[in-house]
Amino acid sequence: MTERPFRVALTGGIASGKSTVANLFAALGVPVIDTDVIAREVVEPGRPALAQVIATFGADVLDADGHLDRRRMRERIFGDPGAKRRLESILHPAIRTEMERQSQAAQGPYQVLVIPLLTEGGSRDHVDRVLLVDVPEELQVQRLMWRDGVSHDQAQASLNAQANRAQRLAMADDVIRNTGRVDDLREQVAALHEKYLESAAAR
Repeated sequence: MTERPFRVALTGGIASGKSTVANLFAALGVPVIDTDVIAREVVEPGRPALAQVIATFGADVLDADGHLDRRRMRERIFGDPGAKRRLESILHPAIRTEMERQSQAAQGPYQVLVIPLLTEGGSRDHVDRVLLVDVPEELQVQRLMWRDGVSHDQAQASLNAQANRAQRLAMADDVIRNTGRVDDLREQVAALHEKYLESAAAR
């Protein structure tokens, strides 16, 4: 079996700035694999995971064009832990398989895997480092309200549905503080880039 590349899991709460940080790594030539993107790809029409979702939940989770209706699917599993587990048992293996395929194809000195719910999933056996984009929760709420046009209560509810800041910090090997300007992020990413290149070479 081919040895897998040195991999860094990039994680963080909603509205923490993960995409901005991922783009900064990509600008340095680092392969970036985003599991949010993969999660959408594996349920495209014709993909086996979508067929499993239909077999489990019925064809009414599709829209008129035969695509997964994400809003309807969220409503179906909301407040139903059993349904949520059934959906995850379909999607998570499909996402993991596709992530591994893309990782082996991308190569590079090291790779960044964007995994928003890494803390909630609890497993880090497939990565070498966990990099957290850390933001105070009150700033997350403000950003969510501005970005999505939601109320304070709605933004807070979105945060409450995820792992909290302390849980993420406990899992992280490295932390990027995202409370200032993009230039501050760029400096932090550049420093970590050198560190990860050295770690990958040493391995």
